[in-house]
Amino acid sequence: MMQKQRAKGQRESLFNNEVVSRFELYNSLFLTLPFYKVKDTGTLLPLFLKYCEDGVKNHDTPAEIIDVFFKKYTQKHSKKDIVDLLFRFIQYIERQVVLFDAVEDASFNKLNAADEHNALLSYLKKGIDNKALTDKIEKLIEEFSLRLVLTAHPTQFYPGSVLSIITDLTTAIKTNDISSINLLLQQLGKTPFFNKKSPTPVDEALSLAWYLENVFYFAAANIQSEVDKSLNDYNLQSKKIIELGFWPGGDRDGNPNVHADSTIQVSKMLRQILFRCYYRDFRNLKRRITFRGVEDTIAIVQDVLYKNAFDPNIPMENIADFLIENLNKILTTLNEDHDGLFTDVVSDLIRKVELYGSHFASLDIRQDSRVLRDVHAFCRQSKPIVSLFPEDYDSLSEAEKIKNMSFKSAKLNVPESSDALVKDTLQTIAEIKQIQKSNGELACHRFIISNCQQASDILQLMELFLWNGWEEDDLSIDFVPLFETVHDLADAAEIMNTLYTHPFYKKHLKNRGNKQHIMLGFSDSTKDGGYLMANWSIFNAKVALTGIADQHNIQLAFFDGRGGPPSRGGGKTHRFYASMGKEIANKNIQLTIQGQTISSQYGSIDSAEFNIEQLINAGMSAGIKETHNILLDPLHKNLLDVMAKDSYESFLALRQHPLFLSYLEKFSPLTLLSKITISSRPVKRNSGGALKLEDLRAISFVTAWSQLKQNIPGFYGMGTALKNQKAEGNWDKVVKTYQESGYFKTIVDNCMMSMSKSDFSITAHFANDKEYGAFWKILHDEFELSKEMLLELSGHKALMENYPVEKSSIAVREKIVLPLVLIQHYALEQLQSKITDEEQQAYEKLAIRTVYGIVNAGRNLA
Repeated sequence: MMQKQRAKGQRESLFNNEVVSRFELYNSLFLTLPFYKVKDTGTLLPLFLKYCEDGVKNHDTPAEIIDVFFKKYTQKHSKKDIVDLLFRFIQYIERQVVLFDAVEDASFNKLNAADEHNALLSYLKKGIDNKALTDKIEKLIEEFSLRLVLTAHPTQFYPGSVLSIITDLTTAIKTNDISSINLLLQQLGKTPFFNKKSPTPVDEALSLAWYLENVFYFAAANIQSEVDKSLNDYNLQSKKIIELGFWPGGDRDGNPNVHADSTIQVSKMLRQILFRCYYRDFRNLKRRITFRGVEDTIAIVQDVLYKNAFDPNIPMENIADFLIENLNKILTTLNEDHDGLFTDVVSDLIRKVELYGSHFASLDIRQDSRVLRDVHAFCRQSKPIVSLFPEDYDSLSEAEKIKNMSFKSAKLNVPESSDALVKDTLQTIAEIKQIQKSNGELACHRFIISNCQQASDILQLMELFLWNGWEEDDLSIDFVPLFETVHDLADAAEIMNTLYTHPFYKKHLKNRGNKQHIMLGFSDSTKDGGYLMANWSIFNAKVALTGIADQHNIQLAFFDGRGGPPSRGGGKTHRFYASMGKEIANKNIQLTIQGQTISSQYGSIDSAEFNIEQLINAGMSAGIKETHNILLDPLHKNLLDVMAKDSYESFLALRQHPLFLSYLEKFSPLTLLSKITISSRPVKRNSGGALKLEDLRAISFVTAWSQLKQNIPGFYGMGTALKNQKAEGNWDKVVKTYQESGYFKTIVDNCMMSMSKSDFSITAHFANDKEYGAFWKILHDEFELSKEMLLELSGHKALMENYPVEKSSIAVREKIVLPLVLIQHYALEQLQSKITDEEQQAYEKLAIRTVYGIVNAGRNLA
């Protein structure tokens, strides 16, 4: 215990020296930059920050803080002058956030050196004299895989140009290259931080592909190399365990602007970027391998790579096997004739081709079940399908609908006048076949059904494939249900049982190796049922779904739709996987990593390797141990059932409060998010009509609360649930559950992380609002109760006490952006008063610009 405390203290001291001190040093360089009034801005900003801190302590309103500051420290007091300086503050703070990111990333390896641990190698060493353990490891390696799926996200603010600067700045800070740092800060000062217009889906894909090309291409291959070496040292067969997935260009539910042509363009783009990466590596290979006997093969590989990388007119086909065959020829010659010289360079490229094929990352297609039902209904009215179904099909029961499906192949003719969504869905289904032909089957093999509520949602989609160019025996597609709401999660096992026992689906699964992918949505379940109920519902759904799959001898792969913050499934993600237990399928870890989380956790090769390794380690340790999850014991399960129910009822009562949505609309930038030129994704699913909570996207919902610094979806109801258990005399049982269950402990720790990024003192003046004061007090009281109960449960004196470095990082970041939060509230406050159209535009722009820095500083806020 003392060693752990000492290690924490050393990391905290290292953080202060390596990150905080260096940030303050480099931050002073901003004052020397030759920009418009930069010295004036940089000099006034520390004073403004002090005024903000004092004003928050005094519970002053943002208007009071800003007005007094301008009267005391500036000569000009017009609204235009105030807005002008506030904009300059925002620009300055945005760049401070980037600098802090870079300084922190530059220190990543030093701060995390003690955490590095190769779980696979550790278990292999233990298995030297233990055949049973060795057999278990071999079986686990054969089954295990990790799939990281990159998704576009409204909170991915940094354009590619800024990402490149961050990368270069991080490198310069590592070596303390002051001259380069100064030049890069100047470049940063002149580089725009946002797009002038909303990006198209292809633009989004291109922006996200920056990480594939510059980070994942290297990081995943490096990790795979370590795995290969570990296995080779113990005479075990190498196994590809890392897969990459991609949503931009395929996710129609997330972005209604995605169309079939977007999907085709993105698949081509991924392929071309990949071959440019291969060609870049091959040029290095060619510079080293200048020996006789390989000239012809090298010329063949070079020609193929060059054409696929740079010739847009070349016929596209999956050439991964061809490349591997020829690279192996080079490898053989080097081993036989040249003493194995530079074989490592060739092996590295072979490994990358084995990992990424001709596709780089698998492009998932996602659409809402309601849209797919409409498409199925359209097809049923078309020849020759119309004769296969009764007219009253839509009014039939679920069982009768399934009974009426024939799964016959047919060829549809879709009129040009058809609904756009119908045409897009059918065209996309047809185009997937071409993508597989060009880039390989793994390029696009999953169709995800959002809001899946019944087995017919899957089966009807399969019929759509059979009516659009696909044959039953060549249906190389995995159909993935996405269960999102608390209600849908409860029904999930029954739905899958219906599918597993259906003859057509059973035969299809057998053709797909009896492997089923099931996606579970954390974001919508949290929005629907609150933090604890969402996590507990997903846990129970995973247990039930695993049980059903085991009964039918199906290999189950859970695909977790996780966002950045704990309220959307983020936080200490690897700890969730490490604590699953044998009752939950955990040998195929799949999860989404979304825009902002990508830049914060996978923004550099160092951090990407670390986080990939953490997830692999979690899966390996859980797979080897296969311990029983104690949350399934009656004592713990009954306790969590009651706590989740109490938390749910508390959260539901809040959601049903008549002021709930209007509070968000008035005090957060929720209604302005749609005006931010960062994504083509809308704030809500229903594009027309008034804002309804059920239509509001979980991302926008969580972002709005994080901007308020209240993070309601990340904790609300926890305090009430714990207090009720204490009142019932069950406190010792709750403490026992916390101490014995890694899963429950992770839920609690992530909840405390959410609360650490909350600061109700910023909005304390809301308590005096005649209309919303009482509602704010409800939120604040639950926060204080949750904090009190969680600290008592954990035995800590402060939130995140056991994560001092992360806690310090959050504290610095929150201090940097405090002025942004107050500027945002000030702007929103001004928008409530009578102002001119010109002033309205200025204040809207002011509020919108603050969102960028607040989210970027939070790193996993949205």
